[in-house]
Amino acid sequence: MFTGLIETTGTVKSTGRGFQVEAGKNLDLIRGDSLAVSGSCLTVTKIEGRQLYFDVSPETFRRIVAPTPGSKVNLERSMSAEGRFHGHFVTGHVDAVGTVTKARQTSGFSEITVSYPRKDSLLLVEKGSITVSGISLTVASLNGNSFTVAVIPETLKATTAGEWKPGYRVNLEFDIIGKYVTQAALAARSKESLREYLEQYETGRS
Repeated sequence: MFTGLIETTGTVKSTGRGFQVEAGKNLDLIRGDSLAVSGSCLTVTKIEGRQLYFDVSPETFRRIVAPTPGSKVNLERSMSAEGRFHGHFVTGHVDAVGTVTKARQTSGFSEITVSYPRKDSLLLVEKGSITVSGISLTVASLNGNSFTVAVIPETLKATTAGEWKPGYRVNLEFDIIGKYVTQAALAARSKESLREYLEQYETGRS
């Protein structure tokens, strides 16, 4: 579990079956730890100073924006049990890839518009949470199959958000609470589907 508050950025050094990232600072990790890399939860398989190595499954590569050598990524360690909860519930499971369509600077802030798959439109609400390349942000507005977020100067400096320009592709994770609620609501559209949903639920509990 993560919060969407980025601790540092890293630079991708090499790719292949997995990839190697040079972290911007020492994150005090050990082999086997979980790390959100631009929003994708990965396992650290090898550590050499600030050089971090990850194996990445074909399924994960299909889901995320494939990193390239030299590209920057956002890094966040998994949340500790005694930690303060700053952002929102982030699982590190990427749902879709979005594309930045507009980036407008306003008094140091940046208003970023991102297009996303129309099939996921039920999973976003205005003033709700969205994870964009690992960053917990608030949906400022919705328009068709795009949403806009306002990014503060500190986030622009401390994350990859400062590089977001039209055409830039980002990993998206929708709010997990919204995903569960949407699934339950869709299952309950008719009495018959509601009955099936409840029967599956009761079967799973027994």
